[in-house]
Amino acid sequence: MNNNETIRILLVDDDEDDRADFIAVFAGLRMNTFVETLKDGVALMNYLMNDAAKLPHILFLDLNMPKKSGLECLIAIKKIDRLKDLTIAIYSTSSSQKDIEDTFVNGANIYIRKPTHPTMLKKILMHVLAINWQYHTSGLNKDNFLLQL
Repeated sequence: MNNNETIRILLVDDDEDDRADFIAVFAGLRMNTFVETLKDGVALMNYLMNDAAKLPHILFLDLNMPKKSGLECLIAIKKIDRLKDLTIAIYSTSSSQKDIEDTFVNGANIYIRKPTHPTMLKKILMHVLAINWQYHTSGLNKDNFLLQL
């Protein structure tokens, strides 16, 4: 991404309040971003399978959703050549070691526990946007997978 390019963000989360908070925080950032949201994994896969869709630079993916879970979406995405290099940030309330391990093994780029306060959400999102994903992914290990600020 160059500095003038709009950063396309896609959040998939079934919680309407979480989607609204996410959008509100991005609206307050002084960054060139375009944020879209979807409410479940089926909608995500339909969106991504549309060849005309502009792929996001970063996909924030909730794990616990109806219809198709975030883990099911992650596994499906990584099997599709056109999508396998998509940067995926797991964005979940779960702190389960199994969830963290499963998403790491299946190719997510980072695991973020949903913060409870908008100030912390802003700090996390600014950090995620500042990551050099090419470098971060090449050195991916469990120590830098779980985001802890």
